Amino acid sequence: MIYKVQLTEQAKQDLRDIYEYIAFTRLEPKIARNVKQRIVDKLKSLNEMPFRYPLVQDEPWKSRGLHQVGIGSYCGFYFVAEKTVKIIRIMYGGRDVSTALHEID
Repeated sequence: MIYKVQLTEQAKQDLRDIYEYIAFTRLEPKIARNVKQRIVDKLKSLNEMPFRYPLVQDEPWKSRGLHQVGIGSYCGFYFVAEKTVKIIRIMYGGRDVSTALHEID
């Protein structure tokens, strides 16, 4: 089964923030493009077998079916419903992910 992959506005903003930090703060635009492309490619690959990545172990996210995929130093968080994979956040893996997830509605 092929799933449709959608990024929420927050996930799109996360991706822009990652790019801008690397390109403009770290002054590495080429690396920023490569990192952004790796993230996008990995997220697009969720169109097939999105359940292959584990559920987040913290509650209430585990019960709600939130999955986590590692992408280098970053993590993508998503739900699967019917034929859609909805990416809700993309975060730096070194961040306190649990706290950041609790800020989500």
